Amino acid sequence: MSQLALSAASTLHHFCRLGKPQNKVFSFSVIARRYAIESSLHANSQRKGFSITASAPTGMNGGVPELSAGEQDVKHYMWPDKKRPRVCIVGGGFGGLYTALRLESLLWPDDKKPQVLLIDQSERFVFKPMLYELLSGEVDAWEIAPRFSDLLANTDVQFIQDRVKLLRPSYDMLTNGCQRSTCAGTVQLESDLLIEYDWLVLALGAEPKLEGVPGAAEFALPFSTFDDACKVNDDLKLLERKYFGKGYPIRVVVVGCGYSGVELAATVSERLQNKGIVRAINLESTILPSAPAGNREAALRVLSERNIELFLGYFVSSISRPGADQLTEDRMTTNIGEEHDPEKFVVQIQPAERGLQPQSLEADLVLWTVGNKPRLPQLEPCDRPYLLPLNGRGQAETDETLRVKGHPRIFALGDSSALRDSSGNLLPATAQVAFQEADFVGWNIWAAINDRPLLPFRFQNLGEMMSLGRYDAAVTPSFIEGLTLEGPIGHAARKLAYLIRLPTDQHRIKVGLSWFTKTAIDSAASLQTTLAKVLSGS
Repeated sequence: MSQLALSAASTLHHFCRLGKPQNKVFSFSVIARRYAIESSLHANSQRKGFSITASAPTGMNGGVPELSAGEQDVKHYMWPDKKRPRVCIVGGGFGGLYTALRLESLLWPDDKKPQVLLIDQSERFVFKPMLYELLSGEVDAWEIAPRFSDLLANTDVQFIQDRVKLLRPSYDMLTNGCQRSTCAGTVQLESDLLIEYDWLVLALGAEPKLEGVPGAAEFALPFSTFDDACKVNDDLKLLERKYFGKGYPIRVVVVGCGYSGVELAATVSERLQNKGIVRAINLESTILPSAPAGNREAALRVLSERNIELFLGYFVSSISRPGADQLTEDRMTTNIGEEHDPEKFVVQIQPAERGLQPQSLEADLVLWTVGNKPRLPQLEPCDRPYLLPLNGRGQAETDETLRVKGHPRIFALGDSSALRDSSGNLLPATAQVAFQEADFVGWNIWAAINDRPLLPFRFQNLGEMMSLGRYDAAVTPSFIEGLTLEGPIGHAARKLAYLIRLPTDQHRIKVGLSWFTKTAIDSAASLQTTLAKVLSGS
């Protein structure tokens, strides 16, 4: 998530072309009027997304397959053009959105330019590596979580906000009348909208895995989505108000010391300063075990300076509410005046190495950053649970062109893909990998439609970087051995790299101007404070 987003020349074509005259963000009413389809559009307060009822003949007319009796109630998505290729992209993260924009940026013959439909459960694209800046107040929500409708306004890409319910490749639909010459398969949404496709892109990402530890799903907060970040921010505000002026510290426990855990611990500790105690737990005996040495050393320096307590070589065994008579390490050392608070949590940790003792930690907030699970296994039909070749982690096995093995019309990338490097190791599920994969998936769909050879994906590691606070970061580029940019220089380099990687030209310009203005105001305020101190001292 915190990987370096610098781009090589071959991967700088993701961005949307500007100045296009039409806006094709999905509108059922426009399609209904254009094709004289009897449709009914209604909002459902229980479900995000759209629902459409359209009359169309069954059988093969209009590309609508005959459905079994149990599927007669579904509604069919009507593609605007019946002749041009249909590309359905499920998931609007880095892999999905950037694939859509890549397809939009390529040059197509008039009759072969595909219709692209992007589906995501959220109305916003989230630039996840910068969620930490949302907690520190360094960025605004619109800068790192713009709406898809705004990003796609000057493109032909259509967008539907909904959740994917079921995936059915074509051969599973043969008995229901869908032939390969008509469609390559269908995607069914939770709103019961059925979408036929010629090409499918799986970019569903992953979700936090909390069910393995008792109490984690109930009491711990993940930090993976925009909603997660907003929830954490709101809870911190409530705790800051609750303990204001009382002299009791806010206790925060961060589970995991990979990039996400370290960045989160550094950001929260900087925000709370002397009003809080931040503890970080990690199964390994060190933080950031797979990170470059420069990043790890910079992180250790910051964590030490901010008095973050590290519990290395431990794993969380349970999270619960404390009993009135339950004794924790904090109860033994706390102020006499601090009363038992039933809203706190008790985090039980067990040693993973010899020589360590079990401990009980009291917390006002528990943040969970370890363990993810892909969403693909949840989308297979119950009667055909092995339609897609999935590995033990639930990722689709792909060939070197990012096509799912055995399914030449389906591509997978990001957390949904189990692609291996030349050494046989799985590529990490990071933003940097998804950026580069999206470039290749877009190109390979273009090549497949135009009967050109597909390109094998080769990951180019550009380096790694991480946020360590409002004006602090660590950046280790891979092309300069031994170099790590730290502090304000690293912070500026990281923000510039991510600014370049924002989805569209228009959004980059708006965000760049916003960041420049904020920096100018902060610099002026800092200069004014410095001058005031100098003058008062003289």
